[in-house]
Amino acid sequence: MMSYNDSIFDHIQKKANVNQEDLQDLANSAEGANFQDEETVRQLIYDVAQMAGVHVSREKEEQLVHSITNNQIPLDFASLSNLFRE
Repeated sequence: MMSYNDSIFDHIQKKANVNQEDLQDLANSAEGANFQDEETVRQLIYDVAQMAGVHVSREKEEQLVHSITNNQIPLDFASLSNLFRE
């Protein structure tokens, strides 16, 4: 039986062409991270962008950092996907 986390990882892997093991490593490294710390959040954004092979503009990075550090990040996958596409 596939768990909810496995289905999320499968979806991300297909959409972003990212290895599931790399995603799990990233998720593990983010576990317990201080998401109120701008430097930590910027590093995670950088890591995700590098992993996915996408460029994140300075403007988009600022929007993401502001949203994350102010707890304005939606928790559902569709909203998160839209946030990264904007």
